[in-house]
Amino acid sequence: MVVLSFQPVQFPRTDCRCSVRQARVATTRCIIAEPSGVPAPLGEKTKYNDGLFAKVFMSLFARKMEKFAAKEVKKNKKKEWWEIDYENFVDVSKRVMQGRSRLQQQQAVREVLLSMLPPGAPAQFRKMFPPTKWAAEFNAALTVPFFHWLVGPSEVVEVEVNGVKQRSGVLIKKCRYLENSGCVGMCVNMCKIPTQDFFTKEFGLPLTMTPNFEDMSCEMAYGRVPPPFEEDPVAKQSCLTEMVRVAGSMANPNSKVCPKLQA
Repeated sequence: MVVLSFQPVQFPRTDCRCSVRQARVATTRCIIAEPSGVPAPLGEKTKYNDGLFAKVFMSLFARKMEKFAAKEVKKNKKKEWWEIDYENFVDVSKRVMQGRSRLQQQQAVREVLLSMLPPGAPAQFRKMFPPTKWAAEFNAALTVPFFHWLVGPSEVVEVEVNGVKQRSGVLIKKCRYLENSGCVGMCVNMCKIPTQDFFTKEFGLPLTMTPNFEDMSCEMAYGRVPPPFEEDPVAKQSCLTEMVRVAGSMANPNSKVCPKLQA
């Protein structure tokens, strides 16, 4: 998903390994509540201590997505924005998927992203960030602080784009969205494909996201054109059986390919 801010930002080091005891006033401070200060081992859900910045974005996205979500089976009292947590955000994502095909899910996310931008924002983005090495590296640097509430700790890394090495990659250590949803379909249809398409088609800056379903990491490569879905390895990805127990996901351990990728 996309989080944008055109305000001047001064970036500290991009490796987000501090613990909650070392929390900083800066926007880029870490929010992991694990004693180690790093994501929990595979098979365990990482604990986070979300601050005001994180809750604002969770609430904003959740309320925008609610428009496309199926109604809750058990009607709960509407929460105030400061009461919305990450589990609520993931629950809304799951309800957006209900009754929709793969392409319809991706279209819903696209509309949510467009609704969060002021009129003419994509055109302005294209002017400010033409598809150059500088633009790719700048957006990679922005991703680390502004996406940590959504995906967890990440760092800028070197990637190869059209035969040229550049620091326009972002390595997500253990994706919070995948970890909490436990669903390959949610990762691909609600995050990977919509985000790739939004940057590539709306903003004119190619982006390829490569999730690793074995360790839940993910590499984002700005400047690299994503492959067609049919040629992407994720198209043949099976469900995450381990996460059925951890996240209580919608995974089907008996399916060779995640059903949500076939719809």
